[in-house]
Order: sequence, then structure tokens, then C-alpha cells
Amino acid sequence: MSQIRGGRLILRFSIFSRVGVSALIAAAVLGASAVHVAARDGSKDWVVLENCRLITNPANDGDSFHVSVGEKEYLFRLYLVDAPETDEMTPRRLIEQAKYFSITVPQAIEVGRAAKDFTQARLSEPFTVFTHMSDAMGQSRLERFYAFVETREGDLGEQLVRNGLARSYGFKTAPPGLTSSRIEVEKLQRFEDEAKREKIGAWGVNAGRLNVQAQTPSAFSSFVADGKTRSRSVRADSSAVFSPVAKPAASITRRSPVETSQSHAKDKIPLGNIDINTATEKELTTVPGIGHVMAARIIAARPFRSADDLKKVSGIGDKKYAQTRPYFQ
Repeated sequence: MSQIRGGRLILRFSIFSRVGVSALIAAAVLGASAVHVAARDGSKDWVVLENCRLITNPANDGDSFHVSVGEKEYLFRLYLVDAPETDEMTPRRLIEQAKYFSITVPQAIEVGRAAKDFTQARLSEPFTVFTHMSDAMGQSRLERFYAFVETREGDLGEQLVRNGLARSYGFKTAPPGLTSSRIEVEKLQRFEDEAKREKIGAWGVNAGRLNVQAQTPSAFSSFVADGKTRSRSVRADSSAVFSPVAKPAASITRRSPVETSQSHAKDKIPLGNIDINTATEKELTTVPGIGHVMAARIIAARPFRSADDLKKVSGIGDKKYAQTRPYFQ
């Protein structure tokens, strides 16, 4: 009898032990998942990545792109704006984007590719990224984070919307220095209304004005230190691991510098001085007839055997070639 009871006790203990171990394993898995999800929510503090560089990648588009910061590589997605897709891989999304701009799906793809060229040109020089490292994977299989990106001209998202290459749409957050996203959303809507009124970008496709740039100066937002909010500045040569700021550091707020009417003016330059293979986007846009989109196409088509190969660049016909060729070596 005692042997039977002992056997039952051993059996119960064995079952309890297995259940207990399983419960502990399940709890551990759930705990790990919670940590993983929490990590994807990102820090409340802004991480500032300076001297960033665009990485050429077929998956880059107008509002999502690969970036290098020193030896690290990231994939960022812009807050608050949405540029059309560049291919037919997401047909439902393309249909919705085309409907928004009142254009066809093939035209929406054309706009998406123009937005990609525009972003590539704007990011041809070092830029700064402001991010919470918040999850923006969406349909991407790679880890992707939401961010504000500041170029020499100011906020990249605002530039895309002002030139009709993106819409005010997407994941919202209060930009650095602001307590609400409302101010930025209203500003983007004004830019969108201006682009629509001028019939440029997606709003001007049917009028042949896809690659026409905004002519009036716009005050694009930028970020500056003010000593009030908390953030962290990480340079490209830093190998620091990102974590919440332990003490006050350089802080950021938004400002809107007023651009002068000469900011997009064509500088008077001597003929035959520009090297087609080494000229920067800024140098290329000093040539009459070459805007930022065309400059991006020229940069993407390098190397050239000579400036005569300008004829091979999409959008440069006989008339534009005759107009621009004398400015190159």
C-alpha cells in the first residue's frame, strides 16, 4: 500500500515538474517577446545621427531608404509623408495612391520614380537623421525605423510634398521640439495645397509638369539646439550602442528659416567648366535646364565616357542637350 501511495506521489510530482518546467519556459518566451516588442517601440528620446550617407539599393524609394552611419547600416522610413510606389509589387497601395492624386496607376509609378530620384539627389550630400528607433517595418522584411531626415535645404518630407512628389499621409509623431504633430501636419497640408495649385509633380502629370520644381521659396523646417529638450547626438565615426540618454545632452527644436528668392537661382557660370563625372548636384543644377530630378538622373547614369553621353540620360532630348552641353568639359 505504501508503495502504491509512493508511486502516486512520484507520478504527481513528475507531472507537476513537467507542467512547472513548461510554464516556466512559456513565461520566459512571453517575457522575451515583451522585451522584443518594447524594444521596437523605441526610446522616448530622439537619437540624432549626423553625417549620414545614402546607400544605393534597388529597394530605395522616395520615402524609404538605406543609410550608413559609420560602419552601421539602417533602413529608415519618413514620418508623416507618403511617396507613390516605384513598381507594381503592391497593386492595392498603388491604386489608392493613384486615386488620391487623380492619376492612373502607371502615372503613379512614374511619380514614385521621380520621388526616388529627388530623394537620391537631396541625399547625395551628408545629412542628419532624427529617430526614436520606432518600428516601421510594414511590408518590409527588413528592420526599418521611422525618422525625420534633414538635408542642407531642411526637412526632406516637406520638400517632397512641396514639389508634389508625396502626400501628407502616414505615421504621425510630434517632431523634435514640438509637443504635437498638428503643427507639422498643417504645414505639410499647406505645402500640398501649393503644389496642387501650381500643378507640379503628381498634381501636374497630365499637364506634363511632373519634373517641374516649386518656383516660390519655401521655409523648410530644420532642427537646432536650444537646451530645453533631451536628445542625443551620435556622429558617423561613433561606435556607441544606442540607448536612452542618461543625462541632458544637446537638444533640438524646429525652426523655419526663410529662404531667399536666390536659393534656387541659376548661378552664372563659365562655359565648359563642369566635369560631368564629378560635379555635385548643386553644381549640376546651376546649368540652365537642369533641375534636381535631372541632376539625380545624371548622377545615377555615371560614369560617362564624355559629356557627349548626356544624350543617353532619360529626359535629355536634342533641344535640352544643345542647351546644356556647352557647360560641360
